[in-house]
Amino acid sequence: MEIIEKYFPQLTPSQHDRFARLKDLYALWNAQINVISRQDVENLYERHVLHSLAIAKVVQFAEFASILDVGTGGGFPGIPLAIMFPEAEFHLVDSIGKKIKVVEAVTEALNLTNVRAEHCRAEQADSDYDFVVTRAVARITPLHGWVKNKISRNHVHSISNGVLALKGGDLDEEMSELKRKYKIYNLQDFFEEDFFETKKIVYVPN
Repeated sequence: MEIIEKYFPQLTPSQHDRFARLKDLYALWNAQINVISRQDVENLYERHVLHSLAIAKVVQFAEFASILDVGTGGGFPGIPLAIMFPEAEFHLVDSIGKKIKVVEAVTEALNLTNVRAEHCRAEQADSDYDFVVTRAVARITPLHGWVKNKISRNHVHSISNGVLALKGGDLDEEMSELKRKYKIYNLQDFFEEDFFETKKIVYVPN
């Protein structure tokens, strides 16, 4: 928890409690349904929770904002963001049903009423969203193609609605395929830990 408090010192008691409970919840469920590596359970707060919260360094989701998390896996980045932004609405989808089972269990244990989990593909998501968030699910060009028609044109945030994708490594080839404007945020500008040295957020405004 210390690493979360280091970068987000203004947590409410409710947020602090929910973040603090994540490690035991994921240790419990990961033993039954493997959604993250065993090593990463030990590094949950750095490699999963804080990594997810990097998006909160780029944009503060407004009250009643609607966010789609594509390929959420065990709930990242959606669950940490839902804790951080309790007034926003999060729709977490994954094509693997057992992963959604974990998301539903964690969400219920934390009483996160602003999260809806669904076993489906991105193309089947049924709403208009302010932002689509994702972590290492697919290359950015096909990903954007799946979701571009699901992003609302009503912009109320500090940046235009669009896709915020957590990625890592050399993205030159991947980004050269995307024939539209984008911006890359380097996570080492936000967090000093070595893990974030090659980590990035790719932002594609709609």
